[in-house]
Amino acid sequence: MISVVVPVYGCRTCLDELCSRITRTIESIPSDYEILLINDHSPDQAWDKIQKICEENPQVRGFDLSRNFGQHHAITAGLDHTKGDWVVVMDCDLQDQPEEIKRLYEKAQEGYEVVFGAREVRKDRVFKRLSSKLFYKVYDYLTDRTSDYTIANFSICSSGVIESFRDMREQNRLFPLFIKWMGYKSTTIPVEHASRSEGKSSYNLKKMISLATDVIISQSNKPLRLSIQFGFLMSLGSFIYGLYLFFRYFFLAQPVQGWTSVMVSIYFIGGIIFFNFGIIGLYLGKVFNETKGRPLYIIRERTDVKHEERVHNGS
Repeated sequence: MISVVVPVYGCRTCLDELCSRITRTIESIPSDYEILLINDHSPDQAWDKIQKICEENPQVRGFDLSRNFGQHHAITAGLDHTKGDWVVVMDCDLQDQPEEIKRLYEKAQEGYEVVFGAREVRKDRVFKRLSSKLFYKVYDYLTDRTSDYTIANFSICSSGVIESFRDMREQNRLFPLFIKWMGYKSTTIPVEHASRSEGKSSYNLKKMISLATDVIISQSNKPLRLSIQFGFLMSLGSFIYGLYLFFRYFFLAQPVQGWTSVMVSIYFIGGIIFFNFGIIGLYLGKVFNETKGRPLYIIRERTDVKHEERVHNGS
């Protein structure tokens, strides 16, 4: 069986075509399959559409989250309920081409446990491409890793990989980075990336900065080490400058003039101190969020049971 997990947000009109193309592709493999549509509180009434699709196709299962938890939490909700021997994760906006699932599956049969689709020609807007590349450069520097900005969520993983993924319950999540961190035998293949058929990406500048901050803070403590190194350099520079002023005053009889440089130095050092406190505060905030033990998501309703139920998965 192949399970296909699709987080849904803002692409209601794409869902019929998406499920139809996924079905045709997997039936050509051939293989039994299931499609899991995770409604991340989409503002376009996508849950009504998902329910209708599930009524027409028993292979489709729908999950309605109680609020917007974010794309990677929605992916986690889907992965927690998959039954397949192989699991595909893809976006709902048809930029990930369902026909490429067959190529991902065939590559996995060569002995790989994870196969990612690399979007060598991305059809996103220029700003999104540049911001993605910048994020991975900063991320690689702070984590001492090497990432590929052409890779996103589109992938196929064995059930063993997904079982390991389910053990990772951090609040700050990014699916492809978690999968790569686990170290299973993986590879990439080039896939066709289509233009967005509906709407626009929900990742605006504010959300992208927030996601980048969360991921970097949760994956690396290098910012703390850099702040320590910078503080040491500032102290060393101040000490050397103090020796210089001491030498001028006592050996060259040149008095230190004015308070301007002193006040500038005080404000500069004060700003650096508050900046470092802010970095420490971010880490403490993340620790605080993790210690709460709250669920990663809450399922308000699902189509494969007759009654509404809540599912807590924060352990």
